[in-house]
Amino acid sequence: MKQNLKEYMLGQLEKLLAIPSPTGYTKEVSEYLMAELGSMGYAPYSLNKGGVICALNEGENALMLAAHVDTLGAMVKTVKGNGALMVTPLGGLQAPNVETETVTVITREGKKYQGTFQVENASSHVNREVATAVRAFDSTLELLLDEKVYSKDDTKKLGIETGDFVAVNPRFTITESGFIKSRFLDDKASAAVLLTLAKALKEGDAAFNRKVYINFTVYEEVGHGAAAGIPADVVDMISVDMGCVGNGLNCKETQVSICAKDSSGPYNYDVVNELVAAANKAGADYAIDIYPFYGSDVDVSLKAGYDIRHGLIGPGVYASHGYERSHVEGLVNTYKLLEEYLR
Repeated sequence: MKQNLKEYMLGQLEKLLAIPSPTGYTKEVSEYLMAELGSMGYAPYSLNKGGVICALNEGENALMLAAHVDTLGAMVKTVKGNGALMVTPLGGLQAPNVETETVTVITREGKKYQGTFQVENASSHVNREVATAVRAFDSTLELLLDEKVYSKDDTKKLGIETGDFVAVNPRFTITESGFIKSRFLDDKASAAVLLTLAKALKEGDAAFNRKVYINFTVYEEVGHGAAAGIPADVVDMISVDMGCVGNGLNCKETQVSICAKDSSGPYNYDVVNELVAAANKAGADYAIDIYPFYGSDVDVSLKAGYDIRHGLIGPGVYASHGYERSHVEGLVNTYKLLEEYLR
């Protein structure tokens, strides 16, 4: 992979992660993708539900590559008497995992306020039970606004109401050893890979032997990301999501994972074989795994009735749905596999 493409990929990852996009509030990231693809000379279009699709070239035997750009997040459930907020999670956000995290509350009028998730009465010098208190969105975890609010009326005067979105700070960093640490690498890491493929094709650094669409889906975290909008000429679809890293699995953060089966069942036998062959030919470090608790965009497409062959790959990601960790090599190996597969 050329150095300029690697730098572009990591730069796009940082930019995408900086855009708040909790599932249900993805207009900002969709607008960014439309502008970025347009600046390359492509003609992307938006679906009514908010996703972005772009044909990268002409040809037959069309393949769609899908990555989702919605993330976990929360929504204001109620304003408490002390001016703090109780929230309801969007997707698989876990209360113990976000305690002390900085967040942004986005109102219906587009105002943005900073805050922090804390357990109630969080000072250990005041509360002897702070270490053992249950952490739960529906009881003890509250969102403290970084505003001078001390009552329900104070908070409501800011324009904050039930149904406002809450985005969690991603805390993006890349270590000197190449590890990428951030929330929402699932799935903005793979979204950055797809943007890089688009750039490589436009600049003559990649060549595809078939028509390729890229699809940046939304609402994946709540289960219906790719349920609609797939063009009629698509015969194959690959979800480019995150590869699972954990006990009992083969994948490491430095690898690209090829999924043979997830909780919806096995992936297409021939597509999996083709992906393995492409990884070997490209010299991409990969692992084949079965994901025990996982569903992808392409699973949803099949359930929606689309007649397509399906596959799933992605860079290895540890601590999924938490403060996640991957590696630059994992993204590079994902790119190398896809570039060879499309060649």
